[in-house]
Amino acid sequence: METAGPVRPAPLLNATDKPKIFFAPPLTRIHRLSKYQDMTEIRGDMLRGHLEMLILSALDQGTAHGLEVLRRLEAGGGGLLRLKEGSIYPALYRLEQAGLVIADWEEETKGRRGARRRLYRLTGKGSKALAQGRQQWQQFVQVIGGLMGSAG
Repeated sequence: METAGPVRPAPLLNATDKPKIFFAPPLTRIHRLSKYQDMTEIRGDMLRGHLEMLILSALDQGTAHGLEVLRRLEAGGGGLLRLKEGSIYPALYRLEQAGLVIADWEEETKGRRGARRRLYRLTGKGSKALAQGRQQWQQFVQVIGGLMGSAG
């Protein structure tokens, strides 16, 4: 364990007191939240082309507002996915326009402060698109894994 080292001496109470040096308690090491310790974070550029399927997958767990979708994705990514709200909402709007999700305004704020939120849920068409996307992803992983030397 490491210690932080001496902290600034306490002020003298009178001229005959010797300065006292206090030591801070040992620092607590905070390990990366990811279960994949040696992997780099996955940011927006690496997700290009996959974000919509990831959102559909998050909504497969149940109805959610945009920030909850973001939380589900980050939690499901083991701490490696780093997404911004600015990328989630446009993708949700595209999915809504395509008929893959339906959005409704929540009835009330249920005791919390702030505006009502839009709640998103999968449509039947969205569930079918997700199943197809999962199948395509598995094929992609197998092909790339084979090319890279490890089968997915």
